[in-house]
Amino acid sequence: MNNCLQEVKEKFVEKFNKQPTIVRAPGRVNLIGEHTDYNNGFVLPAAINKAIYLAVSKREDDKIHLISLDLNEEYITSLTTIEKNDKHWTLYILGVVLQLQDHGYKVGGFNCVFCGDIPLGAGLSSSAALECGLGFSLNELFDLNINKINLAKYAQRAENQFVGVKCGIMDQFASMMGKKNQVIKLDCQTMQYEYNPLKMDGIQIVLFDTNVEHSLASSEYNTRRAQCEAGVKMIKEKYPEINSLRDATIEMLNEMILPKDELIYRRCKYVVEENIRLLTGCEDLQHDDIVAFGKKMFATHKGLSKDYEVSCKELDFLIDCVKDNPNVLGARMMGGGFGGCTINLIKEEAIEDLVKAISEKYRLETKREPKVYIAKIEDGVSIV
Repeated sequence: MNNCLQEVKEKFVEKFNKQPTIVRAPGRVNLIGEHTDYNNGFVLPAAINKAIYLAVSKREDDKIHLISLDLNEEYITSLTTIEKNDKHWTLYILGVVLQLQDHGYKVGGFNCVFCGDIPLGAGLSSSAALECGLGFSLNELFDLNINKINLAKYAQRAENQFVGVKCGIMDQFASMMGKKNQVIKLDCQTMQYEYNPLKMDGIQIVLFDTNVEHSLASSEYNTRRAQCEAGVKMIKEKYPEINSLRDATIEMLNEMILPKDELIYRRCKYVVEENIRLLTGCEDLQHDDIVAFGKKMFATHKGLSKDYEVSCKELDFLIDCVKDNPNVLGARMMGGGFGGCTINLIKEEAIEDLVKAISEKYRLETKREPKVYIAKIEDGVSIV
């Protein structure tokens, strides 16, 4: 039995003296399509074998009793007195409760003990996993009959409105809707999605964690969003039908943005090019052409680093270490940026030596210890 799973179960029984329902909510990787989701574009995420485990049960009263084993903290409130507080982790949970209440669902009091093996700050979306796991748990406990896609939307809104991060839908969608050995091609404008098989015989997804979390991430994230919106506004002056970068072309950017604002141009150019990379990358996967797909990942990193400017020296260093290595088919920074992980497609037989060599180089360069994870593609949120 998974350690986390064992721990939440034991703690729950010890604390509340009853058997809980246990829900597993996975983190995610995103193979390609970064910073495209809030621009109504396409993303290609998958749920992984790192997750948060939540043990939950109904209460007889209207209290919410939360216990985070990872942080060794407790929080108690009631359904009628949900408010922001200084325990930041509670906001992801309470925000979901508020969303369900706002949409007319009858939620009762509940106990929740949780613990996760998703590395924090690595860009694997532990926050979305927590939101999705909690929404799924309450849906089960109180027979709310909400479908998984709507649960993902409520989880996203909780993060937008209560936590205050204007994230797109990707993280929550991947955690909810993941399927073993499949990536999800999600259209963030229409919410249409399809599964693409990820046939990677002899290749593994390896994550190098920079062990860096620059404080820029959330403020710059909201800045990038505003810059993209500013670009759309410029395009609309001549092309009123364009409502997001998803529908813009490079020609429109060249005509309407480049003469006015070179910085906004570069931000928008990255997003438009990234959507094209993703759509053609899905064709690569359908033809089992992992080599062509991997090249697009390297191109994505270059765009994120130079045009969108959300990388950092540690991420760039890790990509420079692998970009000419024949055993690495593709690599890029992943997530919001300014720290977190690089995602790499590496030939299995080379992983051990490569990890050793890169870890050594990274230590010498940064005086930091990189963490390394092998990510396997798993199913989305489920009852254990």
